[in-house]
Amino acid sequence: MYRIPKDLDLSSLIGEFTTQIRVGQFDLQFTFGDISFIIQSSVNLFRDGRLMAHWEPGRWPDVGFYEIMNTEIIRSEVVNDSLIVIEFENHIQMHLVDNSDQYESMQIHFKRDSLHWII
Repeated sequence: MYRIPKDLDLSSLIGEFTTQIRVGQFDLQFTFGDISFIIQSSVNLFRDGRLMAHWEPGRWPDVGFYEIMNTEIIRSEVVNDSLIVIEFENHIQMHLVDNSDQYESMQIHFKRDSLHWII
């Protein structure tokens, strides 16, 4: 809805991992270190350019999401105003997309700085 800001700094994700993925009826939530994500748009996991897992509101996540648990993040990138890519050490890339001009797609909370981005 608000698009991903160019100055969104996700560099503190590097070296972090998650131990939980929380599934709501219309959102997917996870925390990497001090950064928490609440996602209301679809989330895709890719390995070697091929889709390996998918989640969308109203569905249970595919089993491939287990492979990002306890796996270190090696790269994060705000690709453009509608795509964030998070890459894990096991060569999985998570794509977070702002795909709505009408509704919020995600919220990102930075615990250390008390920042809150609504996208």
